[in-house]
Formats: sequence, structure tokens, C-alpha cells
Amino acid sequence: MPETAADVEDLALRLRGHINQLGALTSSQEPTLLRAQQLCSDGIPEGFLPSRVHLVNLAEATQELVVRVRHDDIRTTPPTRRWAWRKPQPNVLRGVVFALALACLMWAASVPQT
Repeated sequence: MPETAADVEDLALRLRGHINQLGALTSSQEPTLLRAQQLCSDGIPEGFLPSRVHLVNLAEATQELVVRVRHDDIRTTPPTRRWAWRKPQPNVLRGVVFALALACLMWAASVPQT
């Protein structure tokens, strides 16, 4: 928790900056953004406890905006397609090993003996 009034003002300024940055990433009519902007426009209350409560409210509004922006980003971002290598069946692996062993055996049998 902040100890001085300057610390409270510094944290409030930072949170307002975060809210402004997040506001650019969401709709201007988003209720979460409007609530956060309303908190930003309110001044910092006088007194130890009211100022800390105001900071907590700003932090919660910032968190709600982060969640909202991430949710919107997940919905609008198309899924990326990646090559998915399937795990081969055991019988396929056995067949490949058998074919390789047979090819090596045939090659070894075709080499002239001296």
C-alpha cells in the first residue's frame, strides 16, 4: 500500500494511463470502459482510507478492462492453422522397421563375397 499522498497520486496516474491505453483497444460504449473512465474523472478523495479505496476501485476497473480486452481479442483473432503430426500406429512402425531390415538384408546378400 502507498505510504504518502504522493504515492497515491503516482499510482492513480499510472492506473489512469493503463485505463486510457486499454480504452483504445475496446469499444467506446463498453460499460466496463465507461465505469473506468468515470472513476478516472473523479478526483482522489482526501483522507487515508478513502484515497486507498479509490485506488482499489481504479485497480479493479483496470483488471476488468484487461479481461474484457483479452476476451474481445480471443473472439476476433482467427485460430492459426498448424500442421499436426499424428502419432503413427504401432503396426505402421513395425512395418517400416521390417521393410528397412529386409532392404538391408537384400543389399547385404547382393554384395559379392571375397
